[in-house]
Amino acid sequence: MSNNDPNNDDIPFMQKLLDNHFLLLFIGILVPTVTYLIWGIMELISIPIAQ
Repeated sequence: MSNNDPNNDDIPFMQKLLDNHFLLLFIGILVPTVTYLIWGIMELISIPIAQ
């Protein structure tokens, strides 16, 4: 068994993450959605209540 066997090399975490296209798509949709949702809730909370 040689040390140059590519199956025994550890693949870095970031490379695994960036190679997963569906995970990147999910993160790319989730982050803006959550951000705008939180932003909208903060805007609704900041509106003064009518008397």
